[in-house]
Amino acid sequence: MLEHHYHELLNYLLRITGNRDTAADIAQEAFVRVLEAQAAKPETQIREPRAWLFKTAKNIVIDRYRQETVRGYDNVDEIGLLASEACDPVTVIAGQQAAEAVLQIIAQLPPRCKEAFVLYKLVGLPQATIAVRMGISANMVEKHINTGMLACKNCPYARED
Repeated sequence: MLEHHYHELLNYLLRITGNRDTAADIAQEAFVRVLEAQAAKPETQIREPRAWLFKTAKNIVIDRYRQETVRGYDNVDEIGLLASEACDPVTVIAGQQAAEAVLQIIAQLPPRCKEAFVLYKLVGLPQATIAVRMGISANMVEKHINTGMLACKNCPYARED
């Protein structure tokens, strides 16, 4: 059932990780997790196996990134300091305000631009898939995404990191 999604998943992961071996490892782990979950509850029918597989793979990428980020710190006290800064009420409120401002900017984009931007940046679909889904050219998808990126960059809360 899931086998015909392997190459698409591998290409997706290759774009995210930039490394073919890492992408293959994550794809394999995603297949194992999905098949184990399916075997644990055989009575449950997966309605969207592709979506489940891709979401599982994306979660694995996130987990690996988090693990590598934590491993990058030699000093445990440094991790605690970063965590305490992240929990600072001023930092939390500033982050919420920035997120709200960006969401307002996205909401004000033209409908087709907003659709392409959200599908690309928030859902994580490739531009070619968005083009097919929206019935427009890949170049038009790219223009919509660039328009959305420019609007977000011009947000007063945008940071120069």
